[in-house]
Amino acid sequence: MNLVELQKKLLAAARADVPVDQVPYAFEKRITALLASRVAVENLNLWVRGLWRAAVSCAAIALLIGAWAAFNPTTSVATADDLSQNFETTLLASVDQSDQVQ
Repeated sequence: MNLVELQKKLLAAARADVPVDQVPYAFEKRITALLASRVAVENLNLWVRGLWRAAVSCAAIALLIGAWAAFNPTTSVATADDLSQNFETTLLASVDQSDQVQ
């Protein structure tokens, strides 16, 4: 299909169609009803305040838990298991077993 000819045909069809000067029945009332049904900005202020308070409290909880994890005396480097080594041995366990079978 030739795109240039298609474009010419579509433009010719659009130019041949004469737009109507009438407005649909009760158009203004439908538009004003839609505008009235929208939420006012003033009603959102309570939500915004509540969400900011929640964000501040979540940040405070994260800082407290982080400080507790950093300064917890039961967690020492010598007694803690090395998670990276445990993870690597778990992932490579099947590879090691297949090497031993052969």
